[in-house]
Amino acid sequence: MNYIALICARGGSKGLPGKNIKILNGVPLIGWSIKAAKEVEKISRVIVSTDSEEIARIALEYGAEVPFMRPKELAQDDSSEWRVWQHTIMHLNDQKYPIDGLIIVPTTAPLRSKEDINNCIKEFENGNVDTVITVSDSHRSPYFNMIKNNKNGYSSLVIHPEKKITRRQDVPKVYDVTTVAYVVSPNFILQNNSIFDGRVRSVYIPPERALDIDTMLDFRIAECLITNREGLVK
Repeated sequence: MNYIALICARGGSKGLPGKNIKILNGVPLIGWSIKAAKEVEKISRVIVSTDSEEIARIALEYGAEVPFMRPKELAQDDSSEWRVWQHTIMHLNDQKYPIDGLIIVPTTAPLRSKEDINNCIKEFENGNVDTVITVSDSHRSPYFNMIKNNKNGYSSLVIHPEKKITRRQDVPKVYDVTTVAYVVSPNFILQNNSIFDGRVRSVYIPPERALDIDTMLDFRIAECLITNREGLVK
């Protein structure tokens, strides 16, 4: 099967300005994603979708392709990344380039391993699935200690269990979705509007490889994890 890796990296980032090219242990964040994707044998091309000339230049330096610049309307704060995926698939279709699966490799999970991506591909190739996502251990449960406030300011559980739960150990197992990787059917992307519109399976990622960088605190944690990585990786 022919897989294309897609790395989405627009120039504007409010939570952590310049996030996609911020240097982590000597390598810009986008470089970590490009390197991980290029290590996966089943990935034939690594494409970066960006509206930034600087990001495009760095992406090329690390061996990715930038076959098009992302349109401005797909690079706004409120732009849907799903539409960016659709834009990439349509470009590949226009070029008559065959693709069996699109592998999204976000810049925000630099601690992933190539085995994590390979495990997602393996799950996708098991069949009967539209999208494979990655998940890790959840630190909070909506059945026990995640609350929402109503218009009057009163708090209640996000999800009300069928029976009263008084111990954390009794809640159903839940997971956090991570940004390590997604493998998606190209036709599903074009015909739908959301991952969970279809059949979704998940691949578990250990917490030490599942960090999602969105803030400076996340970035500092990533620096610490990389520095002490030999003691964490099993």
